[in-house]
Amino acid sequence: MNDYADYASFVALIDDDTHSADLLTRTLVAQSAPGVQYYGNAIAGLSRLKAVISDASAYRPALIIVDLKSHSNANLEFLATVAPVLAQVGIPMIVLTALVEEQGRALLDHGAAAIFNRHADRDAYRRVAADIVEFWALTQRPVAVGM
Repeated sequence: MNDYADYASFVALIDDDTHSADLLTRTLVAQSAPGVQYYGNAIAGLSRLKAVISDASAYRPALIIVDLKSHSNANLEFLATVAPVLAQVGIPMIVLTALVEEQGRALLDHGAAAIFNRHADRDAYRRVAADIVEFWALTQRPVAVGM
C-alpha cells in the first residue's frame, strides 16, 4: 500500500477491526464515496496522520472516519489526542459509534465534526454510509469540487 493517496479527494478510515474496516470501505464506495484509505488502528492511524500532516507534499484526506471499538472510550481518547492537530489543518473528523446517547456530547466537545450511529442491521448500515457520503460532499471546499 502506498504511504499517501494518489488522488486528491479521499476519506481516511481509522478502525481497530480489519473486517469492519473492509465492510465500511465497500459500503461507502457502493454509496459513491471518494476513495477510502484504511489507516489502521488507533496507533497506526495516529502515526500515519502525523506523517501526512507533517509532509507538505502529501495528499491529505478530505475527511477522517474514526470507528474504534477496543474499549468504550477508545473513540473519545483518540479524538482528544488528534483533534487539536486536525483543527489546525482543517480536516473534519467524524465518529462511527454505537454509544451515541452515552458519548455524543463528549465526542463533539473533543472535536468530532459529526457522530454517526453504527448499526448491526444491513439496511440501516447502508443508510448511515449514505449519510456519511452526503456529509463528506457537503463539507468539501469549493476549490475541491472545481468551483
